Amino acid sequence: MFAAPQRRRLAALVAAALAGVGLTVLDASPAAAAGVGYVRLAHLSPDTPAVDVYLSSVSGAIAQQKFDAVGYGTVSKYLPLPPGTYAVAMRRKGDPSSAAPVLSTQATVEEGRAYTVAGTGRFADLGLRVIVDDLGLPEAGTAKVRVVQASVKQPILDVAVAGGARIADGVQFATTTSYQTVEPGRWTLRLTQPGVTGTATTLAAQLKAGAVYSLIILDGSGGLTAQLRTDASSGGVPEGGVDTGAGGTAGEHGMSPLLPIGGGAALVLLAVAGGLSWRRSRVRAAAV
Repeated sequence: MFAAPQRRRLAALVAAALAGVGLTVLDASPAAAAGVGYVRLAHLSPDTPAVDVYLSSVSGAIAQQKFDAVGYGTVSKYLPLPPGTYAVAMRRKGDPSSAAPVLSTQATVEEGRAYTVAGTGRFADLGLRVIVDDLGLPEAGTAKVRVVQASVKQPILDVAVAGGARIADGVQFATTTSYQTVEPGRWTLRLTQPGVTGTATTLAAQLKAGAVYSLIILDGSGGLTAQLRTDASSGGVPEGGVDTGAGGTAGEHGMSPLLPIGGGAALVLLAVAGGLSWRRSRVRAAAV
């Protein structure tokens, strides 16, 4: 069963996620951003089975879209959508669209802004989080990156540049860090569990000037795995795709599993910002 979490616990999690993080409107050209906002969907719950995800406009402005059998570590590209309120629903894989969703939420999309709607947490208290992505481009000659912690194998991580500065300490499972401005180039990141020796994982990542990245840490069969995603670049339009290319794994609607990069793995950043109007409901249903 999908166990419904306590409302007060959800409210506390949301409040904590929204606290202290600013919202930046996309630094896109008027022609590129006019009349649309951007939404992408993500499955970041390690022990939750694959689900079918539905996206529909409350006003009926666009036809309902379905993403089949979305599994852990799958993130879509950004979908350009007219401003308005949208419903996102997760149903058991293979259930008809008329079946009650096991999880659902509504998000209000504003022009020129971007959002990630992600299934997060453990299976027992799975929730849908609407994340407002800060895709304002960095200053000339720099890059911007954030960390998303979606690993339960190593639920608390310290992130640092190998042989250099610390990026974030004590990043807990199902949380994110704020974006940071960094120098472009090839980085080697070192992930460790606080207070535990001999558990370091390293990850190589190439960051380009003028781009905004999310580095997502996931559980893999042999330990941690990670993916660097280019959220936006100097072209102005949000991207959200895999930086190394999805290859033959891309799905019908641009959904693609996060592909490992580097030898080990890690997950770095998703900043959660405020300013989004949303409503969430849960329906009890049998597990897949």
